Amino acid sequence: MSLQKLVLLCAPTILWAQTDPAPPSPADLAKQIAQMNVIIQQLQHRVDELEARQPAGSPLAIGTAVGETALMDSPPVRAVEPNSQIASQTAQPRSEPATLPGGTSLNLLLDTYYGYNFNNPIGRVNRLRAYDVLSNAFSLNQATLVIENPPDVAHGKRWGARLDLQFGQATATLQGNPANEPRPQVFRNIFQAYGTYIVPVGNGLTVDFGKWASSLGIENNFTQDDINYSRSYWFDFLPFYHMGARLSYPLTSAVTLNYWVTNGTQQTEPFNDFKDQFGGLTIQPNKNFSWNVNYYFGQEHPDFVFFPNSTDPSLPTLQGEPFLPIVNAPKGKLHIFDSYATWQTTPKLTLALEADYVIERLFTNSYPDRTWGGAGYIRYQFSPRNAIAGRAEYLDDQGGLFTGITQALKETTVTLEQKMAEGFLLREEWRRDFSNQPYFYTNRLGVLKREQNTATLGLVWWFGPKKSPW
Repeated sequence: MSLQKLVLLCAPTILWAQTDPAPPSPADLAKQIAQMNVIIQQLQHRVDELEARQPAGSPLAIGTAVGETALMDSPPVRAVEPNSQIASQTAQPRSEPATLPGGTSLNLLLDTYYGYNFNNPIGRVNRLRAYDVLSNAFSLNQATLVIENPPDVAHGKRWGARLDLQFGQATATLQGNPANEPRPQVFRNIFQAYGTYIVPVGNGLTVDFGKWASSLGIENNFTQDDINYSRSYWFDFLPFYHMGARLSYPLTSAVTLNYWVTNGTQQTEPFNDFKDQFGGLTIQPNKNFSWNVNYYFGQEHPDFVFFPNSTDPSLPTLQGEPFLPIVNAPKGKLHIFDSYATWQTTPKLTLALEADYVIERLFTNSYPDRTWGGAGYIRYQFSPRNAIAGRAEYLDDQGGLFTGITQALKETTVTLEQKMAEGFLLREEWRRDFSNQPYFYTNRLGVLKREQNTATLGLVWWFGPKKSPW
């Protein structure tokens, strides 16, 4: 509603209140309204001039009524929860982290924990853990810096880039080892580094080139985005990252097609000539349900080996490091079938399910090794700050692709969560791992048990304008 219409609508009431108790004559009322109308037109003209001087998106450019302008021009006030320690104090506006020129954001993560293994294992080692690898130790899981400048097609910017620098125990797990990558030490602290371009074709074809985190499996690298603190067997077993090109194209508003061509699983640099491929669908009919169906095809056997201490001048070298080709190198293939779904049944209750089947051969005619199973998740949000979550999983390792021996693994996890503040998370966790074979370390060298029980306290801090999931 314009200023003129608003005041004209209220004018008879205002004039009535300011005059004598006796109602004015129609002639007097008409004369006063005419005078008022002239004043209103002058005010409206002045407001229009002020609006023209304001940049687009400013408070005066958004609202034309005086009341709207006053509200938009007021400083924002952060809501305070009733049980907050500062509820009785005056709420202050929360300053958002600034971004660098050009829209580049800096995001920081610090993930720490203390865990205790009731087997009291020799060397304080928790077996089959991706991240919480130590018992009875204050540990730094990871410290991460994420630098990101994403595409912004709405404002004509189709390109972007991202860099994740990571330090701590998690780098030893994520970066791999010489068994699956020729020179892991070169890329030890670079978890992700890729550029993006959105091709103006149809609904927009997103192309990434570089090194990125794998989307095989439901869990990811950043603790605040996962349901539990510890990671599942399947997170530890499935690929952590890939190097290559990936494409994503929305077929409809609910279905997205994904395709990758990569050097391999956990291979920033390739160790053979084969290029792995991936195809998958992301199905999201609404904001509360998401389903991924994925297939990965690769060859994960090297065709050369390094000899770092060799002094043989006849050997070829890679940046000064001698290597030797493998004669009749194995060329058996890897197949990964992976599917997972997440369903937020109510605002407080979330359910998730994952199923996986992995098959690999050493040579093309070799008997295959198989690993299959899955995991189920449940999370209930008691309040904005408190939640409880559970996970149960099964992994049948036929041939020892994951653990090195044939065994059936199970684990159950219960996690309590307190969101102490925005960007500060506390998790207490109880987990039980058990197998049909003696596999878990004890306090005696060479003596193994079929189970291990652990209690963990995880503390996670993160800061930056990037919203979850990271």
